[in-house]
Amino acid sequence: MPFNLPILLTWLRIVAIPLLITVYYLPADWATSHERDLAATSIFVAAALTDWADGYLARKLDQTSAFGAFLDPVADKLMVAAALIVLVELGRTDAIVATIIIGREITISALREWMAKIGAARSVAVSMLGKIKTAAQMLAIPILLYYQPLFGADTQRLGNWLIWIAALLTLWSMGYYLRMAWPEIAKRTAEK
Repeated sequence: MPFNLPILLTWLRIVAIPLLITVYYLPADWATSHERDLAATSIFVAAALTDWADGYLARKLDQTSAFGAFLDPVADKLMVAAALIVLVELGRTDAIVATIIIGREITISALREWMAKIGAARSVAVSMLGKIKTAAQMLAIPILLYYQPLFGADTQRLGNWLIWIAALLTLWSMGYYLRMAWPEIAKRTAEK
């Protein structure tokens, strides 16, 4: 298993997951509700920044690896899933939104794995739609974690709109990836 700065940043993102969750289990006299929200938001935003940084550094320092390519999306999906579960627990988003987003991630990960196994991974390479979905998600989650008015903006309403937009984009991108993979799925089904 290779170890370099980009992979270290990815591992730090994974280590941040229990920190994000633990913030909400601290004794009441250790932190106010607002302090918890601020800490969780900061942890999530820092993790999101390491996601950008690890990819950038891997390319810039020529330290890309198969292990890094595997670990990076796993870390992303775990962080997003953990944050969504926390938001559902706090009553800040609906379980249906979390189920759509987490379910799509599991489905597309399995689809990509299967497509790679049969040598057709290019059919389900990351698309611009997937990137837009991720951007909406990565904007909505910290807004919902923070959940306090910010510069006069109603973060509760804004966060909920964004997370629903992310959920709709999630379904749309899942449909896109399934459509791209369909010729291979149909071909493999016909062969049996």
